[in-house]
Amino acid sequence: MKNKFNIDMRMFEDYYSADYFKKTREILNKFKPNQLVTMQWFQRSNQTVVCGIEVIKEILRLSGVKDLQVEAVEDGEMVDALEPVLKITGKYNDFAHFEGLFDGILSRASTIATNARKIITAANGKTVLNMNDRMDYYTNQQIDGYASNVGGIKNLVTQASFEFLDEEPKLNGTMPHALIASFDGDLIKATQAYKEVFPQNNLVALVDYNNDCINDSIKVCDAFKDQVYAVRLDTSQGLVDKSLQNLEEKDNELHGVNSTLVKLLRKELDAKGHEKVKIIVSSGFNEEKIKEFEKENTPVDIYGVGDAITKNKIGFTGDIVLIDGKKQSKFGRENAFSNKIKSIKYN
Repeated sequence: MKNKFNIDMRMFEDYYSADYFKKTREILNKFKPNQLVTMQWFQRSNQTVVCGIEVIKEILRLSGVKDLQVEAVEDGEMVDALEPVLKITGKYNDFAHFEGLFDGILSRASTIATNARKIITAANGKTVLNMNDRMDYYTNQQIDGYASNVGGIKNLVTQASFEFLDEEPKLNGTMPHALIASFDGDLIKATQAYKEVFPQNNLVALVDYNNDCINDSIKVCDAFKDQVYAVRLDTSQGLVDKSLQNLEEKDNELHGVNSTLVKLLRKELDAKGHEKVKIIVSSGFNEEKIKEFEKENTPVDIYGVGDAITKNKIGFTGDIVLIDGKKQSKFGRENAFSNKIKSIKYN
C-alpha cells in the first residue's frame, strides 16, 4: 500500500523521538510490560480546526502494531479548548515514542488549518492564494498544503504542496519582481515574455515594481487588451504608491496595499474599459486586514496570504489518563468525554 503521507521511516527507529520517551519505554518494558494505558491529546484554544489525524493514522498503520484502540475526531472538525481529539489505548511500549511526534503533527497541521479557515471566512467567499512557501522551511510544504486544503484554502503555488492531496497539482501563481527586473524594469516586456512562454496560463501582471500601480496597470491592460486576467498589487508597507502621495494620511492608512489604492485602481480600470480585469492583493494580508478590506467593500477579487498562515501557534499535549482502565492522570488533565470522537481503524 502506498505511503500516502511520505512518512520518514526513521521515525520507527526513534530518530525523531525525545530521549525521555524512549527511556520511559525501556523502564516500563522492564517493570510494567503488560500495562494498558489510555493517552489522550488536547489543546487549549477555542474554535480550533483539527488536522493531522490522517497523518497519525498512516504512522500507526506503518508501525505494524495491530492491537491499539484508537479514537479520534476527523480532520476538519472544529473543537474547543480541552476537548480530546485523539485517544490511544494499548501497551505504552507500543506507542510511547510517538507521543511528542503526535503533539507536533497535530500542532503544525491544526495551526495551518485553523488559520486557513479564519482567513477564508474573512474573505467572504473570495479566492485566497496560499503563498506561505516563502515564509517557512521548505519541507513543511507538504503538510502545510494538506492542512491548508482542510482549512479551506485550496489555491497553492508549489508542486510539493499537493503531495498529500488526492489530486493533480493545479498550480497558481503570478510573475515575481525578479522577472520584471530581468527586463530592466519594463513591465510590458516582462509580461510579453511571460505570455509567449506560458500562453495557456492566465496572464497576471505584477504592477507595483515602479511604485506606480495605477499607471502601470493601465499600461499593461492597454497593451494586452482583453488578454490580462488580473493585476497584482504587492506594495511594501513602508511605501505610499505614487497615485496617493498628494493625499494626507493620519495613521499610515495610505501605506502599502490599502483600500483607497484598490478602489482607485478599480475606478481607473473600469474607466479605461478594463472592467473584466481582476485585482489581486498581497503583502501583509491576514485575517484582520482582510476583514477590514471586506468591511470597506474594497473591490478585491483574490487575496494572497503568506506568513499569516503559520502564526498563532496551537500547541497539543498528550497525557496518560487511564491505567488498566482506572483513572490516573496529572492533576487537571483527567480523562475527558467528547461526542465528536469516534473509534477509527488504522490498519
